This record gives sequence, structure tokens and C-alpha cells, in this order.
Amino acid sequence: MNIIHPVSGFSAAQLIDKLAHTRGQLRALTACLPADAWLGPRAEHLNPPLWEAGHIVWFQERWCLRARPDGSFAPSLLAGADALYDSSTVAHASRWNLSLLEPAAVEDYAARVSAAVAARLRAAFNDDLAYFAELCLVHELMHIEAWRMAFQNLGYAAPAQSRPQRTLPQHTERLAFAESEVTLGSGPDAGFIFDNEKWRHAVAGPVSETDYAAFVDAGGYPRSAGWSEAGRAWRTASGATHPMYWRKHQGAWQVRRFADWAPLNPHAPMLHINRFEAEACAAWMGRRLPSAAQWLRATQHANFAWGAGWEWMRNAFAPYPGFSADPYRDYSQPWFHSHAELRGGGPFTDPLLKRPGFRNFYLPHRRDPFAGFRTVSPA
Repeated sequence: MNIIHPVSGFSAAQLIDKLAHTRGQLRALTACLPADAWLGPRAEHLNPPLWEAGHIVWFQERWCLRARPDGSFAPSLLAGADALYDSSTVAHASRWNLSLLEPAAVEDYAARVSAAVAARLRAAFNDDLAYFAELCLVHELMHIEAWRMAFQNLGYAAPAQSRPQRTLPQHTERLAFAESEVTLGSGPDAGFIFDNEKWRHAVAGPVSETDYAAFVDAGGYPRSAGWSEAGRAWRTASGATHPMYWRKHQGAWQVRRFADWAPLNPHAPMLHINRFEAEACAAWMGRRLPSAAQWLRATQHANFAWGAGWEWMRNAFAPYPGFSADPYRDYSQPWFHSHAELRGGGPFTDPLLKRPGFRNFYLPHRRDPFAGFRTVSPA
């Protein structure tokens, strides 16, 4: 299989170690899952944990063991695996109704796949296999972040080391720079990248919880000013009057972090708001969301702090000029133009994905990601 794609340069031993370490993170999360929560509630933003655990293993087997040079796939170690775990063909709403493996059987499948992948990496290491191994590594890391999103969304007790540690600088400044050409996209020297980052072409501080509370208390939700037409439609349909994980307690706002309630923190980034809420608050401030080009230009400034939360961009998620899909064809192209772009990384984003060029994307109404925003002058 000819992959026109740069790889990071990890050795076989490093990839084996990283895959094992990441699987350990997933096991730590499954160990904290309530006993009756393996299927969990039906929702468009959730997957049944029992399905998701199997899908992660299936994905690694498909690309590291089953992929053939002609684009076909060898049979799975698990009979009927594709009918259970192929996210491209198994409809989301059907995943709760499948005859899924029990947790112990998923773990057995995972052990067999991990052993086979490690053996292949040792015996037949090449650029294509390295690419697919790293694809599976970052795929699992993104699912682990999604599991933490689900733990927060459902109010489960936080797993060990699942408390956000990142806070905003206590002293921030607005950055100013002249208009200039900005380079978007990544080049062959960037290490592992996804297809939506290809290829390179030309083209103020994050809002805190207490900053956002001022918008809420000023009547920002019922006001029409600042909300886009799509935002007003979402607000009406959802009935939202404040952020999703907030409540009033004895006259003051509190925020729920996993299972625990706490007062708002002036040094904590505002998280778990959707693109519509971010747009409306920015407009109330007399500002707007940054474009990806403005955000990327700002990362070149030494005082630009980022990584405390995913940041909504003004851009729709769209392909760069000359886009062509990589072997995992459904990673990007089904979501172009319907999703909005985010940059930066959140409190549980792995460092491998915390790089300026990484393009995350969600539907603009999603509130469950660890996502916030910063603003720029409209001028």
C-alpha cells in the first residue's frame, strides 16, 4: 500500500511501548466505569462504552494486521468483527442493539491483537506499518479523550489524573500584529499528520469562567443580538439559558467538574460551550472568534498561551486546496463543511495531538467537548 504521507520516525520499540501505554490509559478508564454503564444512555454524542472498547481494538487490527497492499483486508481474528465495529458501516443508533462482546471477551480480543501487532512491528517494520501503527495510536488517544468527555457529561467520578490542571495566566495581554501572509497546513517535515492538514499553503487570551458569567448575567442567552440565525435556532430548540454544567447555588454560579461542584474560577478557561455560545459571547464583548489563520499567527508569539482547552475557530471545517483522502478515508471528508474547526487541545488531549497544525472538528452545537474560545478585534 503506497502511502504518500510523512511518518514521525518512531522506532518499532517506541511504537510498541506507546501503544501499550495508551492501552493502559484506556484500561484505567474502563476500571472506573460504573458496573451498569457498559451500554450507557443513548445520545448522538455518546457511544456505548462496550462498543467503543471493541471498536478501538478492531481499528488497530484492521490497519496494522489486516490491511493489504491492494487496499483489501484480510479476515479478522474475531468472526463477524466488521459487522460489529466498523464505524463507517455500523449506524450510530444501532450500536446499542448489537450482540456485543462482553468486557472479558473484548479484553481477550485486545490481548490477541496487541500481541500480533507487537510481533509484526518487530519482524516486518517499514514506513507503511509505522504510519498505520501511529494512526492507531492517535486514534486510541482521541477515543480516550472522548471517554473523559463522557465521564464529565454523565457526572461519573473522575478517574485518577483526570482533573484539569491547566489554568490561564493570571496576567494576560492582547496581542497585536500587522496583517501578513499566514501559512496554513503541514509539510512532510511535520511528523505524523492527518489528511486534513495537507498541504502547507499561504493564506487575545482565552475567555475565563468568570468572564463568561458576565455575559450570562447580562442576559446574553435570551438576547437576540450576537446570536447567529443558526445559534438562535439552537438556543430555542435546546432551551439553554446558561452553560451546560452550571447551576445557581445560594445565588452564585457553580460548575460541575466530573462528579463534583465548585465555584467558578477566574483563572480557569471557560469550557464546554458550543460554537453558537462562543460566537454570541464574543459579539457581546464587541469582538469575534478568530480565524484559523489569525490563531496560527498568534501561536508564533512568545506570550501566546494555548492548550488549556480546544478553541472554536470562525472557520467551517473544510479541505485545503488539493486535498486527497488518506487510507482511512472516513476520518475527514464526510465531515467537511458541516462541522466547525477547533485548534489547540484541551486538558486531556495527549501531547502528540497538541500542536498548532492539528485540526479538530465538531458539529457547532456540541457542548460536551472540553472546548472554549478566545476573541479577536473585528477590525
